[in-house]
Amino acid sequence: MTATAKIALITGATKGIGHQAARQLGAQGAVVLLGARDPARGEAAAKALRAEGADAHAVALDVTDAAGVAAAARHLDERYGRLDILVNNAGINVEWPAGAPSELTRDALWATLETNVFGLVEVTNALLPLLRRSPAGRIVNVSSEMGLPAWLDGSEMPAMTAYSVSKAAVNMLTVLYANELRGTAVKVNACSPGFVATDINRGVGQRTAAEGAEIEVRLATLGDDGPTGRFLNDAGTVAW
Repeated sequence: MTATAKIALITGATKGIGHQAARQLGAQGAVVLLGARDPARGEAAAKALRAEGADAHAVALDVTDAAGVAAAARHLDERYGRLDILVNNAGINVEWPAGAPSELTRDALWATLETNVFGLVEVTNALLPLLRRSPAGRIVNVSSEMGLPAWLDGSEMPAMTAYSVSKAAVNMLTVLYANELRGTAVKVNACSPGFVATDINRGVGQRTAAEGAEIEVRLATLGDDGPTGRFLNDAGTVAW
């Protein structure tokens, strides 16, 4: 690790978009920390990136485990003393195929919110002290247009209700964190990677994970003149 290398943590980074974001950030010279629920899979994913020349390391991190999140934050504090980039990429969708909102169960909603919302808050709050120590802290919340009421209004597509509700919450949290951190060096934005073929949709997406990761990396490496409190996709800023 060089003195100027950015320290980046990506949750859910053992596969899919998160792994590609780690690969792309590593190729840019960042120290990439791969958050992984399964330590063995995390180490295998990090080893693969190291074989490509990246400074990559696995971090045991289940976003639904508060004690584990706190332990990961302590480890990062002791090892690096700061964090420059946090990509809240971990997420689940338990509604596949999609169905009507009236068919949604409490258990499905709770499980989705636990990972996609509560986990995001737990990780962000635990790591925010380290991000505040960065000269240019960046938080990227991976979201979706499905969390935008205007995008869904009048839509005839099958509903993924729990997922949409969770991403609406992510979008609101992005604005609220950005408001809290205005005047600091930390920028907070949400992004849509697009319809990417991943495990979350059983591989039926139209984009590759590498393509989906590009917007995450772009927001993770924003300059000082970049936006905060915004939702962006490949086309640019999307109205809330």
